[in-house]
Amino acid sequence: MAAGHRLPTDTDDGLLLIISGPSGAGKTTITRGVERSIPDSVFSVSWTTRPRSPVDVEGVDYHFVTDEDFEQMKALDGFLETAGLYGKKYGTPRAWVVEQLVRGRLVILEIDVEGAKQIKSHLPEAYSIFIMPPSEETLLQRLRSRKREDEASIQKRYSAAQKEIAEGKRCGVYDLFITNENIDDSIRKAVDAVNAERARRRR
Repeated sequence: MAAGHRLPTDTDDGLLLIISGPSGAGKTTITRGVERSIPDSVFSVSWTTRPRSPVDVEGVDYHFVTDEDFEQMKALDGFLETAGLYGKKYGTPRAWVVEQLVRGRLVILEIDVEGAKQIKSHLPEAYSIFIMPPSEETLLQRLRSRKREDEASIQKRYSAAQKEIAEGKRCGVYDLFITNENIDDSIRKAVDAVNAERARRRR
């Protein structure tokens, strides 16, 4: 459907929302909470070359593609941002995001700091929130309580999380930092901030 052809539900309220934060800070729960709380929000599903696991749902968790398809899309400038993680590639599809913004939707991206920096260079009007853990001790505790990995892997993830927090504070791309002490409060703060930003832009 052409971007110029409007639907009855279209508005001029489109906003790209970036949510970032280290592993264990609660960003995925907050992202899903924002998505549920704002009626016109849509979650951007990334492309990835990583294999699909038994619990993954195609088109919900990711779009699972071959390395060849990914590189072809990249060559056509089809991604707003791309990232490599553990030898696998991830990318945010440009055309879909732009179409949703034209429709007036709130488009939510859950991406890391490097991805956020790429997005802001293309779309400086994007609104970005960084989710912080209450303390480094709490973060380490949360990573351990998942019981998914051995201690060496947890320490590796913890070290990566510390770097992500430092870079998030330093890079200057985030409009708001939310310290996630209570998940419901954090979701409410994020929702209130997004609604206030959209209202400000309408004025």
